[in-house]
Amino acid sequence: MIEQIELIAVTLSIIYVILASRENHNCWYFGILSVSIYIYICLDALLYAETLLQIVYLFLSFYGLYNWKKKSIVNEPLENTKVLKLKISEWPLKKHFTYISIFTILSFSIGILLNSFTKSELPFIDAFTTSFSLLATYMTVKKVLENWLYWIIIDLTSVFLYHERDLHLTAFLFIVYTVIATFAYFNWKSKSSNA
Repeated sequence: MIEQIELIAVTLSIIYVILASRENHNCWYFGILSVSIYIYICLDALLYAETLLQIVYLFLSFYGLYNWKKKSIVNEPLENTKVLKLKISEWPLKKHFTYISIFTILSFSIGILLNSFTKSELPFIDAFTTSFSLLATYMTVKKVLENWLYWIIIDLTSVFLYHERDLHLTAFLFIVYTVIATFAYFNWKSKSSNA
């Protein structure tokens, strides 16, 4: 039974990432459906930090949908009204360093809590993927180019995490995510250069 549910979640997740890589706001609908299913899957696998992450993803998916659909109107004199969509941006290295430092400390803190107070499997890896996924999701919502680089590292780590919990379809999903994230990075980079 869990394998069929996992297959549905994997399919919806792949559609989400493909649409996100193309800057299609409909990605967030598939994100909402897939994370709703993954809340159940992660709870069943005793991955508590990942379960909390899926709950946060649910809220961020609604915010992402709002943020990507939100349009700002600019009126120019003697011209038609222009509608602008959220543009791809890049963060300076100092900002990345600051966030990496903060989320590394957060990862270790969550890992210690999970190790001490739960039966969580692989608590520090679970905490790492959870913490940095929050950051990468926020970056995706804000259309920060480097989100895809973060996702590549998170996805590769998640392959191991889910494989160890015998969630092989989900481990495969993260291999697919890694490939899509690589292409998405270059796609967004090209779009931001041409803007």
